Amino acid sequence: MALPGSAGRKRAIARRAAAVAVGALTLAVPARPAAALELFGLCLIGSCRAEEPGGGLIDPKPYDADLTVTVDDPDLETALRGASALIGGSGEPAAGSAGLLSRAQGDYRRLLAALYNEARYGGEISIRVDGLEVADLPVGYEFEDGALFSISVAPVSPFTFSQTAIDNPPPPTSDPRDAVENPADIGFAPGLPARASVVRQAGELTVQGWRQQGHPKAAVVDRSAVANHPERTLAVALGVEPGPRAVYGPVSVTGAERMKPGFIAAQTGIDPGREFDPDDLERARERLRRLGVFSSAAVNEGETVGPDGALPIEVAVDERKLRRIGIGAEFSTAEGFGASAYWLHRNLFGRAERLRIEGEVGGVEGVDPTDYDYRLGATLGLPGRFTPDTDLELSAVAERQVLDAYTRTGGDVEAGVTHYASPILTYTGSLFAGYAEFEDGFGTRRFGLIGASAGFERDTRDDELDPTSGTFLSATATPFYEWEFGNSGVKLEGEARAYLGLGADSGTVLAGRARVGSILGPGASQLPPDLLFFAGGGSSVRGYGFRSIGAGGQMTVGGRSLLEANAEIRQDITERIGIVGFADAAIVGSGSTPGSGGSPLVGVGVGARYDTGLGPIRVDVAVPLNKRPQDGDFALYAGIGQAF
Repeated sequence: MALPGSAGRKRAIARRAAAVAVGALTLAVPARPAAALELFGLCLIGSCRAEEPGGGLIDPKPYDADLTVTVDDPDLETALRGASALIGGSGEPAAGSAGLLSRAQGDYRRLLAALYNEARYGGEISIRVDGLEVADLPVGYEFEDGALFSISVAPVSPFTFSQTAIDNPPPPTSDPRDAVENPADIGFAPGLPARASVVRQAGELTVQGWRQQGHPKAAVVDRSAVANHPERTLAVALGVEPGPRAVYGPVSVTGAERMKPGFIAAQTGIDPGREFDPDDLERARERLRRLGVFSSAAVNEGETVGPDGALPIEVAVDERKLRRIGIGAEFSTAEGFGASAYWLHRNLFGRAERLRIEGEVGGVEGVDPTDYDYRLGATLGLPGRFTPDTDLELSAVAERQVLDAYTRTGGDVEAGVTHYASPILTYTGSLFAGYAEFEDGFGTRRFGLIGASAGFERDTRDDELDPTSGTFLSATATPFYEWEFGNSGVKLEGEARAYLGLGADSGTVLAGRARVGSILGPGASQLPPDLLFFAGGGSSVRGYGFRSIGAGGQMTVGGRSLLEANAEIRQDITERIGIVGFADAAIVGSGSTPGSGGSPLVGVGVGARYDTGLGPIRVDVAVPLNKRPQDGDFALYAGIGQAF
């Protein structure tokens, strides 16, 4: 009987070690028509011919540009190249001579701003073409195709701050949630480089400090800068007006059609009369985004604070389509053909209730339907039922799974609660019950299970699908009672992941994961097989079949403990393409002490990654170092996102 979130509750199609998805199709209704679809250079749908240079422009004007900087400062040259529209757009034709002239003349301002941001307040900027200075070209000047722009920048030496002052800074706060970085810590201090960007950030931090203390209309109202060119110094003073302290006023909602405006206002978590805090607005936006019913949702503060100190809050939403239908098809070398379909309603009763009904069939390799996998389920999501950050979910599923270790036929029901305590911390809990018949090495047995679970996740990763920094921690405790054999116990699981990016752009990433699990209670013969621990597969130990590593390394009997570790080194080759080297290992034990099941089974391999912009496409090849008779010489995996 599967516990909430355990692998036994998940579909088996295309999840074993040698499974390689070679075709997938998802259709949604309604859907926008697509003119073309190109993947890895192959045109799959429509016409994928590259457009001619300047396609869509009435008078495309190709050109080239080069840059010369008279001082040896690689960082400055990089900043100037990044600021220049001529350099950045040299591979794209301009919209005629008029567009090219506008682009070129605008570079004077852009390059000057780049110099200011590097604390260089002065110098000479020259942009020449056809032997003429661009600034002197008349309107209507006609460029030849392939015109070459020569940009020359002769900057002065960097300036430093001689004085820095902020008139009316925010007072110190004892609440760490209201703390804002000190402008001096970002370089706004005497003796440091007088970058214009630092002056701008200092003003922004000062305003942010006042806003964190309840002053929503704080603003920088005066900026003064006195340059001493012989000394190469800059004296800067910022004048700040905090404005009145404010509390929240009424929350108004516009754009709601089927959603109840009162529920939307309550879901923001903004209570009229409470002191203004800009963090509340960001949390409100996240709560509305989590509902999944809006194509856009904006939470904005009113223009002015009222005479009573109340600041109105305005919520503007645009609702998505109510219903969605999806179908899918898959094929894998290990599992055969599979198909799935679902129907989704996003807003049953006006409070973002999500009802999803889905069905799947998989493992279609022969003519015997008893060898197929089946699944029919329904899930009802009820967001914001206890607090704006607490969601309730009810689910029921009936399924048949045919795995190498066992065959399961049964059903489960579950009521789960998810509480989003903060942007990085989530708590979960559930009550569940299930009944199923299993066929495995112990024969045919029936199990009935009831229980509860409680857990948490703490996620500081910078990207869920392709992290380069941060950590992920989770733990779950699941006490249960099995009524056919009259046994009780508890299942404990924990996982930790860590990521370290090396280099300025994190082109090299070191990634590691550790999982541990233990079941305290009866022996394996008196527990449902899908409650037990298995390892192996594309998200576990690559090189071995999906859930093919059981107790003592055998294939057919799961264990009461798990110790699993994964390590990867991820290296970017180009902006889109990367390679990965990895090693995975696991010990599944018959006892409840993790690591007590003998020697680990280890898989090693290499992989390739292609960044789609939405997440990397993953292809891994792994070999088992502790090859058993039933294991292949190698295994190939494909998926979306990193392995962990």
